[in-house]
Amino acid sequence: MNRSENIRRLKTETFDLCIIGGGASGSGCALDAALRGYKVAMIDKKDFASETSSRSTKLIHGGVRYLEQAFTKLDFAQLKQVRHGLEERRIVIKNAPHLARPLALLTPVFSLIEGLYYSIGLKMYDWFANDDTLPKGKWLSKKEVMARMPTLDKNKLHSAVLYYDGQHDDARYCLAIVQSAQEQGVAVANYVGVRGFEKDSNGKLSAANVRDELTEENFSIKARLFINCTGTFADQVRHLANPELPARIRPSKGVHVVLPYETLNSTDAMLIPKTSDGRVVFAIPFEGQLVVGTTDTEFKDGTQEPFLEKKEVDFLLGTLRPYLKKPPKPEDVTAGFGGLRPLLAADPTKSTKGLTRDHEVERDANTNLVSLLGGKWTTYRLMAKDTLDEVEEMLGQKNPCLTADHLLAGGENFNYDAWKFIQKKYDLGEDTSKHLVLKYGSRADNVLGLTQEDAALAERLVTRLPYLKAEVVYAARHEMAVTPRDFLARRIRLEITDWDATLECLPTVCDLMGRELGWDAATERRMTNDYTALVRGFQREAEG
Repeated sequence: MNRSENIRRLKTETFDLCIIGGGASGSGCALDAALRGYKVAMIDKKDFASETSSRSTKLIHGGVRYLEQAFTKLDFAQLKQVRHGLEERRIVIKNAPHLARPLALLTPVFSLIEGLYYSIGLKMYDWFANDDTLPKGKWLSKKEVMARMPTLDKNKLHSAVLYYDGQHDDARYCLAIVQSAQEQGVAVANYVGVRGFEKDSNGKLSAANVRDELTEENFSIKARLFINCTGTFADQVRHLANPELPARIRPSKGVHVVLPYETLNSTDAMLIPKTSDGRVVFAIPFEGQLVVGTTDTEFKDGTQEPFLEKKEVDFLLGTLRPYLKKPPKPEDVTAGFGGLRPLLAADPTKSTKGLTRDHEVERDANTNLVSLLGGKWTTYRLMAKDTLDEVEEMLGQKNPCLTADHLLAGGENFNYDAWKFIQKKYDLGEDTSKHLVLKYGSRADNVLGLTQEDAALAERLVTRLPYLKAEVVYAARHEMAVTPRDFLARRIRLEITDWDATLECLPTVCDLMGRELGWDAATERRMTNDYTALVRGFQREAEG
């Protein structure tokens, strides 16, 4: 993805649709629109997936909690959410097999009655899914559970219920959608923020006044229609277009802590079905570590980045502690992250825990701004379809949605066993070979081709981890990474899994990016210092 060329297109061309927001919903809309034959632009004020879309629990699921609430509270709006999520789960996994896959989850139980309750509930979840692509769940004996997850406290354990959902690398999945959209002709650019709109004589939006956040240049993007896909920032864009619109978004903060893989020492994940705040908590293996979350708290200040705080570390470790024979300690935490859910709230008095993850497509009749509000990662494709269906109604068109069967970038001819050929061809470690196949899919050879030009790029960024220097150059050259955080937090996931390792390789990353992007010494120093301060700040907040 060439940012300079795409910026030129944004300045000089007129588009059918301009999509504001480059997360899952925005990139999903861009791909859907392009496949329907529209000329499309997509911009994001920051990096692709830099907000909610890179800070999820990494699950593709219908939501077992929503199913329980549907029946125990007779809240059948939740049932619709579960159905949509389970329908989309199969498609999300199928369309990017290198980035998404089935995941086994164990729900430990402490009595026969508890086991019956969860076994019935999770069988209903399987039945509701009607999905033959994932294995069916079952009730496991204590012996079977301990063989799969040996770190559990067997003295308290009665048994466990096993079920399956999907797992994905959220930021890279979003990037694959962006790449696929560009390959269908979409002009995509990160770090382009909307400052305002221009309107025609009828008050309809005709152009977006934007700012290139890297060069500080202002320009306009002309389009027939504008689609607002900015998640928790949706109200800000809506009010730029029409200040009279009522606020619709209630941000909710969710955080995760990251612990060593050995905490569970299992390729299975764990679902903790009861917490003191009425939620469920997941402990999920990811990138060689264990991600534990999430929480749900009201978040008033949408201008600030949410981060992991000491009290949240204590809550999540305390929730995990009763299940393990060796409880984790705060000093075991290697990283963490916070994110915001863009919840839809018709009732401002209702707790965020009671709000569904449903979505809505809003058309402002005064300005013609289309806003995709709410939703969740698993249903991103359905959300995009609903949005484009509304757009087509406005434009008097009716083209089929083709995204259900469109393989994403890197998913073409994917074969997981290709890691063996890569290992042999390039003389790499098994961990690096598997990492490359699971991040770049069938395009892993494109990354490794750089090592043939410069043998030094085959070196690791951190000795004990699988990431290569070549990935930095590839991200800057082909994936529109323009800051060290773009690379370390989202192209690879090191910022959210290991803060110390992130800081260890930061000088090398900045040196490689600087050479590729033409930074001078002052810029490279500023990039290094600013990102160091940010990560150190995360560490201080988590430690209290």
